[in-house]
Parts: sequence; structure tokens; C-alpha cells
Amino acid sequence: MTAGWTPIAEEAERATRVLHPGEPFPPPARRRVLTVANQKGGVGKTTSAVNLAAAMALNGLKVLVVDLDPQGNASTALGVDHRSGTPSVYEALIGEVSLADAAVVSDQSDNLYCVPATIDLAGAEIELVSMTAREGRLKEAISPEALDQIKPDYVFIDCPPSLGLLTVNAMVAAEEVFIPIQCEYYALEGLSQLLSNIELVQGHLNQNLWVSTILLTMYDGRTKLADQVTAEVRRHFGETVLRTVIPRSVKVSEAPGFGQTVLAYDPGSRGALSYLDAAREMAERGAVVEAST
Repeated sequence: MTAGWTPIAEEAERATRVLHPGEPFPPPARRRVLTVANQKGGVGKTTSAVNLAAAMALNGLKVLVVDLDPQGNASTALGVDHRSGTPSVYEALIGEVSLADAAVVSDQSDNLYCVPATIDLAGAEIELVSMTAREGRLKEAISPEALDQIKPDYVFIDCPPSLGLLTVNAMVAAEEVFIPIQCEYYALEGLSQLLSNIELVQGHLNQNLWVSTILLTMYDGRTKLADQVTAEVRRHFGETVLRTVIPRSVKVSEAPGFGQTVLAYDPGSRGALSYLDAAREMAERGAVVEAST
């Protein structure tokens, strides 16, 4: 431990790293559209989507979060109005408004945009069933031409915790799947079902879809179990898993209640720094992957 070290000094140093970034993150050679999916609830899916997006936005990248979960938690965390009647992803899905008209700039960064989800989205799966090309409605709404009006470097589509029609729409609209996995006993339960669904979408609706990124969340270093789950996931998925692991954190859990990401709510927390590191790792990997293709 270095002389002059205190917990407060350490937290201040972390906050400085988050709030006063150095070199901006490298942009991808072409836009990346990622579906954030895991049908198991409570794994840090929405939390990861909004905090990674905020970290990228704070470091020079333009990011769009499409909230496809009727609960609207991503909209809440980004401080975006999602009361019924607000132009939202629901109207974009049924073709009533353009994506650019539904997108709102988050109060947490001028580079961070969100297409909110309102309660109207709750009935969308039933409505979509009778629509033509129902699996491709979101792809149509976030076409390259539509995204060119906003010009994001990254698009994160936050899915509901299910494998229903909304999630299928997200997988058809994206090229990449981002999977958050909780460092808990049941972490891998249901993952095989998610991977099977991804294969079905690949085979029938979107052959370009692939699992590009896995992030381990809610890591508790006090337990052997967390290390066992981490080792198991890395053994199965190799380099797809980010080196950065997100620790279990009260601050991360509290932030949405204040309409903020953890980077805005408590930039000196370990959770904020971990999401910053994960976002940097994603951006660096993305730039290398794109440069080599």
C-alpha cells in the first residue's frame, strides 16, 4: 500500500479516470449493431447495456440505445421520458414515426441517444403476430438509412428477458449478440436455449448474426463459486469473453433509481470503473476486428 493512500483518495482517482478521460476510444471502421440478450432476468443485461453505452459516449463515441423492453428500464437509467404517448420504439416498429424522431439525447452525454420504450410496447408482441414480415419490423425501423440520420458508432438493442418476438426482431436487426452472464450457480442455465435460438435465427432469418461478446457480471470475489463460474465460461467461450469482469455493486444497483447510469451516479465506484474498462476493451476489440476484415 503506497504512502498517503486512503479509500477516499482511491475513489477520487477512479472518479477522475471516469469523468476526465484521456485518449478517446477508437471508433469501429463501420457501425456496430449489438443485441443485448439473455432470457434469464436479473443478470445485469440492461445495466450493462446502458453503462457500456454511457462509457463509450463519455469517451468520444456516438452511441444509440434502443430500449426494446416494455419495462423501459434502459430509458429510466438514461434519464429519458418514457411515459405513455411519448414517441417510442413501439411507434417505430409499427411505422408511425421514424427512428430519428423517436430518438432522444440523454442528459448524461451529448453523444448518447436513446429510443425509449413505453408501456405501449407490452402489447406489441401480440400485434406483431398478424403483421407481414413480423420478424423484420425492427430491422426496417433501424435500417442503415435511418441510422445515418443519427450517425451512431454503436447501437445497443436492449431486449426483454424472454425469447419472444421482440427478441427475435432484435436478432434479425443486429449483426452481433452481446450476452451478459451472471457469476452465479444458475448462470449457464438457459444459455443453451439462447444459443439454440440464435442458431435458428442464423439459419432462417439472419445468417450474419454471431455471438461477438460475453461479459461476466455480478462477480463476488469472496466466493469460490464466482471463480468457478468465471473459469467455466472462459473455458467454453474463450476469447469471446471480455477480460474485464463487473463486480457485484450496490452503487450499480442504486443508480437506475435516480435515473442515472453508475458512471453519472457514482463515478468513483468500482462498478463505474469496471464498465469503463469493459467499454474500452470492447471498442479496442471492435477496431481490431473491423480493421482485419
